[in-house]
Amino acid sequence: MSLFRLDASIRVEGSHSREIADIVEQEWRTAHPDAQVVTRHIGIDPIPATAWSTAVNATYVPEDHRSPEQIGAVSLAAVAADQLIGADALLFAVPLYNFGVSQHFKAWVDLVICDPRMTAGVEPATAGKPAVLVTVRGGSYAQGTPREGWDHATAWMRRVLADVWKLDLKVVESEFTLAGVNPAFEQFKVLATQIRAAAEQTAHEHGRSLAGAIRV
Repeated sequence: MSLFRLDASIRVEGSHSREIADIVEQEWRTAHPDAQVVTRHIGIDPIPATAWSTAVNATYVPEDHRSPEQIGAVSLAAVAADQLIGADALLFAVPLYNFGVSQHFKAWVDLVICDPRMTAGVEPATAGKPAVLVTVRGGSYAQGTPREGWDHATAWMRRVLADVWKLDLKVVESEFTLAGVNPAFEQFKVLATQIRAAAEQTAHEHGRSLAGAIRV
């Protein structure tokens, strides 16, 4: 039995997505103290920039004619897919960067989709697997705010994880993580504290649900 956790933050200390994901992971560990937790930190150890294009081009070349670079890229895609397929439950911690998807997470998703077991249009090997996505935003993009609709990441991540890879997905969201850091958000510090508390409560609930979805 194992949990696979993916972090996309470029920070270690002070990362809100990591801290909230830690709550989910702890609930998993509490329920399954002897279970393995496999971690991958793509924000710190990113996918090579050329891996996706090299792996894509390799699909048009017979295996015995592939270059060493193509063989390596295809192997990277297989390893990434293996980590998803081999785990019993999945946890993703991905912040919003510059109104869009983290480049590290996008590069990782693109590489996984190169694997024939996970590519768009097939029944993915992860279908039905329980998963939690933790995502955080520095400001607020809620309905009625000045930047409503500027979050171009969360819907995309839901689409890939829930619809393309068919995970049984639950989502934890938090906003105003820059309150107390960016002076422009000073007036929202109290609201930010409330939002964070609600997100942490949701993380506890989804963590217990993730753990409960796996039967020993």
